This record gives sequence, C-alpha cells and structure tokens, in this order.
Amino acid sequence: MRSAYDLVHHFPTHYVDRSTIRRIADLDSDKLQVMLRGRFVAFNVVGEGAKMRLVGLFTDGSSTMECVWFQRVQQLRGVYQPGVDYIIFGKPTEFKGRWSMVHPEVDTEAQALTQGMRGVYPLTDALRQRGITSRMMFGWISGVLNNRQQMADPLPQSLMAQYGLMPLKQAMDAIHNPTSSEAMERARLRLKFEELLYIQIDMVRRSRARRSQLPGQRFPRIGHWFNTFYNECLPFQLTGAQKRVIKEIRADVNTGRQMNRLVQGDVGSGKTLVALMSMLIALDNGAQACLMAPTEILASQHYDTLSALCAPIGINIKLLTGSTRKKARDVIHSQLADGSLQILVGTHALIEDTVQFRNLGFVVIDEQHRFGVEQRAKLWRKNEIPPHVLVMTATPIPRTLAMTVYGDLDVSVIDELPPGRKPVTTVMRYDQQREQLYQFLYKELALGRQAYIVYPLIEENEKLDMLSLQEGYEMICQTFPNHRVAFVHGKMKPAEKDHQMELFASHQADILVATTVIEVGVNVPNASVMIIENAERFGLSQLHQLRGRVGRGADQSYCVLMTKYKIAAETRQRLQLMTQTTDGFVIAEADMKMRGPGDIEGTMQSGLPFELHIANLATDGQIIQMARDAAESLLDTDPDLISPANAPLRRAVEQSLARTSDWSRIS
Repeated sequence: MRSAYDLVHHFPTHYVDRSTIRRIADLDSDKLQVMLRGRFVAFNVVGEGAKMRLVGLFTDGSSTMECVWFQRVQQLRGVYQPGVDYIIFGKPTEFKGRWSMVHPEVDTEAQALTQGMRGVYPLTDALRQRGITSRMMFGWISGVLNNRQQMADPLPQSLMAQYGLMPLKQAMDAIHNPTSSEAMERARLRLKFEELLYIQIDMVRRSRARRSQLPGQRFPRIGHWFNTFYNECLPFQLTGAQKRVIKEIRADVNTGRQMNRLVQGDVGSGKTLVALMSMLIALDNGAQACLMAPTEILASQHYDTLSALCAPIGINIKLLTGSTRKKARDVIHSQLADGSLQILVGTHALIEDTVQFRNLGFVVIDEQHRFGVEQRAKLWRKNEIPPHVLVMTATPIPRTLAMTVYGDLDVSVIDELPPGRKPVTTVMRYDQQREQLYQFLYKELALGRQAYIVYPLIEENEKLDMLSLQEGYEMICQTFPNHRVAFVHGKMKPAEKDHQMELFASHQADILVATTVIEVGVNVPNASVMIIENAERFGLSQLHQLRGRVGRGADQSYCVLMTKYKIAAETRQRLQLMTQTTDGFVIAEADMKMRGPGDIEGTMQSGLPFELHIANLATDGQIIQMARDAAESLLDTDPDLISPANAPLRRAVEQSLARTSDWSRIS
C-alpha cells in the first residue's frame, strides 16, 4: 500500500460481531472469533530461537485460557501487565479440554472496539511481523474516511440511478464500518460494480478500436487448398460447432481488419482441424501461416498431425524448435523468405529475429497463456500488415472469466465432440482397492492397449503423504514385469523426454509413468486407461485435462482417480463431480467457484491480468454482466467519455489502468 487510495480500497474479507462480551466457560467450537473481558494472571516465555513463544494465562472469572504469541516475542514481553483489565479478541481453539487463542488482539477497555460489525482485514506475514493488526488497519482507514467528508464520485448520476447504486462515500463508510448487513451488501454491490465497470470499459474500448483501426489482410478466396482438403482429406465429418467456428473465422478474415479470436474447445473437440482449415484459407490467398506451441513435445505433435493431414495434397510444412539443427534451419529460413514454405510449426523459436516470412498472414497460438506478452507481439510484428490471430485453448474458460480476462477478443466455442468418440468412464478408487485396479489394468494391457499413470511428485517428500514418480515407477515395473514402462517428468532433458514419449507413442512401451507434463498435447489413441495417483492434490480442470489424454481412439477408455479414503468433504465432492460429468465447461465453472479464478488449470499462471480489490470472478457473474452492459451503453453514446457527466469516469478508468499491469492483451 502506497497511498490513501490503496488504504481505503483494502477491504475486509469478512465481518465479526464485536458487540457481545462472551465467557470462557460458555465457549464452543462453532465460534469463529469472540471477545472476552478479563485479566492476565501470568506470562512465560517458552522455547528458544525460532521456536520461542510468549504464553499468557488469561482469566475472566469463569475459566482460564492461554494466549500465545509466536512473533515479536521480545517486543511484547512486558507490554501487557498482570492484574490489568483487558479486552481480548480472536479465534478460540480447544485442545484436550483447554482453550487457547493465538495472536489475539489485546486492548484496554478504553481502546477496545466493542460495538457492531467489524471488518477483518487481510494481512500479509510481513505486516504481521511488524505488529500490524486488523484493528490498527481499521483505525487508519477510519482516519482517512473521517478526514474526507466529501468524496468525488466517478459514476454518472444516471448510471447510479439505473442500477440503484450507493454514492461512493456512503459505500466506503458502509463497507468499512457497516451499520447493518443490508448497508454492507449494498456497499459491496456498488464497489464491485465500479471495479468491474473500469475493466469492462477498457475491454470494450480495446475491442472496438482493434476492429476499427488495426488493418488486416483480406482473404476473400476459398480456393484450391481449402477445397481439395475439404473434399479429399477430411478425417471425419465436421461437427456443427466446427463448421460454425470456421464460418466465423472466414467472416473475420474478409473484413480488411485484423482478426483476434479465441477458440475454446474441450479436449478432443477438433480445434486443431479448425486451425488448419483456417490456415488453408490464408494459403489460398497467397499468405503464409504459422502455429506456435509452448513446448517441443506439443509443437512436434502439432507438426505430425498437420503433416499427416496435408500429405495427400502436398502442402510444405516444416517444424522449427530449439533442437532444430543448423542445416534444417537454413532450409526453413530460405523457404520462408521465398514463400515456398507455407506453414511453419514451432515453439518460441518462431519469434527469433532470424525467422523472416515473405508474407505471414495467419498466426495460430496454442495455449497462449504460456507465452509472454512481448513474445507473442514479436510474432505478429513479422509482417507489415499484422497477421490474423487465432488463439486456441483446451482449457474451458468459465463465461465470466472469459468475458473479463479475454474481453477484448472475439470468442468462439467448439462445444461438440466428433462422432464416434465415447465418453471416458471415470471412477474413484481408494488405496485399499489397488490390487483390483491392477487386475483391471492387466486385462486392458492384454487387449493390446496402453495406460498412463500420473503422480504429483518427482521424488519422495517425507512431509507429504503422496506416492512419488520415482517410487511409483519402481513399483509399476515390479508389478508389471512383462510390460515395458516409460517415464517422463518436467525436469528431464528434452532429448530424453522425447525419447521416453516416443517409446510410448510408438507402443514400444505399454505404460507411461509421468507427472502432469503430459496434461496438454499428448495424443496416443491406443491409450485407454488414465490412473491419477493422489487425485485429491489436483484441481478439477487439471484432472479434466489429464483425463483428456485417453478416449482418443475407438476403444472404451477409463480414468481412475486414486485417493486416500479419509479426505475432506469438499475434496470428495470435487472428485465425485469428475465421475458425474465429462463437460469441461461445467467442470471449469465448478473449479472456479471452489478454488477461485486465479489458477484454473494454469489458465492464469501468473494470476489475473488486473488487481481485484473486492469483486470475485467466481461468484459475481451477474455483476460482471451488469458492468459489461453498462460499458457498452456508455461507449455507444459517448465513445471517448468526454461529456461533462462522463469525464470523471474517464479519469477514474485511466487512473485504474495506470495502477495495474497489462498481461492479457495479445495484440
């Protein structure tokens, strides 16, 4: 926090009742936090060094309680005196019939805040180590608000009336010092709406500016390459969803403006085929295309897939990665320059300065969140007229998150699976059932099929009761001595990793023991079993991605979620949802509600592209839609927000953007 603005926008995470003094003798474990009045009988310093703690014995006449401080022990010694009346506040914990309270707030009666609802403010470890408490935070914020009897409101009166919103000053007072639950909820609505409105105004303006200002090559022709492929090479009939998305892309690339489209599709929905057919439109109009993937394994698999699909019609496709040798690179550079290389597939190597296209017209980026903003920008600066951009993700993104994080992109959804795909059967199994599981796996292997076994750790960790990759590999080799077992993990050298993957892909190995390095982009249609050890350690979307490695062939496939029998109720609910649905969008929505939006299977690896002080993308979908509608309406009538009524809002949006880092843009 660097300013008064930061301070008053540091909102409580929840509220507690500080109007009632309770008795120690009447405490029960249901109380989250309580307030007690009494005296300290004695203090003792226990332990040494890092294990030193201060223990105070507190009594209110009805019983006694230990108060324990693990931080700032030396500073606190002597601060609180035996025999003096204090009011303490905190969360009581019961152990073997005795109550204790860790790091309570301690005040004299004159200092204590003993009325109404009080906010509990989030504090970092650094703040706590400096002795800063939630009560101190409330005092500072109250001081700022009391000194600002008037607070300029950036929202137009008409907008506040339309949505029934509190004025800003009233909302700030009510959020930090609510007089009632109703006032607090109205304040939260106002402040969430304002925060989300700034984001949506920025998103809508960027999207409109891109559509009106950024030029793009026009691709009006559907010619030889597209038609020949469609008529002679399609591996299966396109689904209705694939046809719809291709039509949307065709319309985009014929406008003369740069396309910037996100294609979401569940695992196995046929995104790569849509991307290829879109690239063929570029080829029919004299342009080149490229596909950039985040890893060599994924890039190689895309190359193999595209090469196999296009082999009958003679399209020149090459692969460029960090492992590509100089002789092959020289050929690629030469053919790119003269235009004879039509499609280039690769990793970050595509953005190297030495990679120069004759006419790059179409860029496909797979799992774009794994590339930095500047890395992506380098790719579409490789042509005088920016190439059209198609972003693919196999991670289903909840609608509210897509609307906010990817709000400046046009979004297409492939929500059908190709015909013939059988849903993967998903079951939960416990450690006690491992013998039956291995009997089932024996039968699958005997039918000529293959299996993945995924572990959350590479090496054994004594602090975590989990099976490690190393331990699991040895156990699987012993259990299945007549079957070859390959293994991969993220710390292996690329050449060794590729070798192990190739053993499995070519069916020289029957079982692949792996970490989550295989969760994206591994395509082995013969694999019919996915066993996920310690499944309770994975998020829903990550489990869904792993499950997507099987079910790619004609055989019935299975996903087995292995876990301990004793797991938390919420964890059991999460895993049971996996057994009930294979719909990635249903799973993504549930995952965001359970875990929050910050790490949905890595979609936001570095967190959200903006700072949210109070809004929650997992639960505030209705408010996000309200903010989006309001942003569209405001910009329809006043695109630059220059009217006297909207000018304060424009300044507030600009200030908000200046305070955040922009990681989400792809152009």
